[in-house]
Amino acid sequence: MQAWTKQQFEQKLREKSQLYHIHHPFHVMMHNGECSIEQIRGWVANRFYYQINIPVKDAAILANCRDIKIRREWIQRILDHDGSIHDDTLGGIEAWLKLGEAVGLNRQDMLDERYILPGVRFAVDAYVNFARRATWQEAACSSLTEMFAPEIHQSRLDSWPSNYPWIQQEGLEYFQMRLSQARRDVNHGLAITLDHFVTREQQEHALNILQFKLDILWSMLDAMTIAYHYEQPPYSHLDHRPTCHKGIY
Repeated sequence: MQAWTKQQFEQKLREKSQLYHIHHPFHVMMHNGECSIEQIRGWVANRFYYQINIPVKDAAILANCRDIKIRREWIQRILDHDGSIHDDTLGGIEAWLKLGEAVGLNRQDMLDERYILPGVRFAVDAYVNFARRATWQEAACSSLTEMFAPEIHQSRLDSWPSNYPWIQQEGLEYFQMRLSQARRDVNHGLAITLDHFVTREQQEHALNILQFKLDILWSMLDAMTIAYHYEQPPYSHLDHRPTCHKGIY
């Protein structure tokens, strides 16, 4: 089979947006202002496990990469989430902790991973393990769900203040930060993918990698839907639902 041109290949990658988790019923419900306080807290608490594993995933990519130019640029992703020493700006993890506090979660409960659902943990761990075992180019390709991220961050900034006025506004800073960071990361990850996957077989492999990452994000919401929408949490979480903190009801 003939390889796609770079333009055709990029279009194929971008068409995967149709399967992004912005279309998941739980996320649609959240965007429409239909989630309860408990459901919002459950989402924030569980998504935190994904957030704290992003720099771990990126460190795995760096560990497998022998290209100094790539490492110099990719390391910024770790700093974006972990923050820098002597830098007053928030890293992504700290910003997400503030989001947790803004929705009424206890900071230490989040750090202790008290509310992480087994299905969420399994999905995120699968992503980190993939990054450790794959080539760095394959792992970089898996990050291309960032192509679709600015839309999802903007949707929260647009809808949450009116749909969930009980959420403290300073907690939304994470979404604002990621608007520019995600676009920068996409440019880098997309260039790597377009340059490395050049045969038709390689290009189709790249599409499968991106689909794997989309499946990770979708599966996380599946687990949250069962626990917080259908109210059938796993046996290990029957007494560990996100509860009220700091007077938010």
